[in-house]
Amino acid sequence: MNVYEKLVIVQTKLNAPRSKWNKFGGYYYRSCEDILEACKPLLKEVNASLFLSDEIVQISDRFYVKVTATFTDNEGGEYIKNTAYARESTEVKGMSAPQVTGASSTYARKYALNGLFCIDDTVDDDTEELKNEKDNRIKQEKKQTKQTEQQTKQTQQPTEPTKEVKEMLTDEAIANVDKNLIPNGGMVSQAQLKMLHAEFERTGIKESVVLNMFKVKKLEDMTDAQGIACLNKFKATPDKKD
Repeated sequence: MNVYEKLVIVQTKLNAPRSKWNKFGGYYYRSCEDILEACKPLLKEVNASLFLSDEIVQISDRFYVKVTATFTDNEGGEYIKNTAYARESTEVKGMSAPQVTGASSTYARKYALNGLFCIDDTVDDDTEELKNEKDNRIKQEKKQTKQTEQQTKQTQQPTEPTKEVKEMLTDEAIANVDKNLIPNGGMVSQAQLKMLHAEFERTGIKESVVLNMFKVKKLEDMTDAQGIACLNKFKATPDKKD
C-alpha cells in the first residue's frame, strides 16, 4: 500500500466521538486528545506515523500558531501534510501569555487533524457553540423584551394613592372640583393637566414641587386621584404676588 491508501484506511476507520461536555455552552465536543487517542491503534495497523509541529508566524500585525500535521508511511517514506492556523488573542481573562499560546496551539492542532483525517467539523464544538450562543442571545432578547413590556405596563397602571393623598380626597374636596374630574381609578386626564398648569401660573408654584410631593418624574405619571388632590391643594393657595 502507498501512503494514500493507508491514509484512506485511517480516515475510514477513525472514530472520535464528542465525549467532552461543555457545561457553560451545554453541548458535547471532541478535543485534539480524542482524535489522537482514536488514531493511534490505526496508525499501528497500517504502519504509519503522525507528527505535529508548531510554528509561530506573523501575518500583518498579528501572531498566529501554525500547526502542521504530517502523516508518514513508515515503509515507503512518503508523507501527506495538512496545515491549520490559530490566532493568538492579545489577552484572555484568567490566562497567562504561555497559556494563551498553548490554547491557540491546541486549537490549531485539532483543525490540522480534522483536515487530515476528514473529520466533519460542522458538528464539532465551534458550530455547536455558535448555535448555543445564538439560542442564548435569542432567549436573552426575549427576556429583555418581556421585562420592558412589564415595566411599561406597570408604569401605565394607576398607582394606589398614598395616605396623604387619600386624606386630601374628602367628599367636600371632590365636591368643590369640576364634576368631570371625579377620580375613576385611571391616570391624570388632559383636563386635569390643563388645570394644573393654570394653577402653576396663578400661584407661582413650580412644577418640581408637585413632582416631588407625589414622587413622579412627570405630571403625566400621576393618577387622576393624585391630580384632584393636587388641585384641591391649589384651591387653598393664594395668587402669587406681582
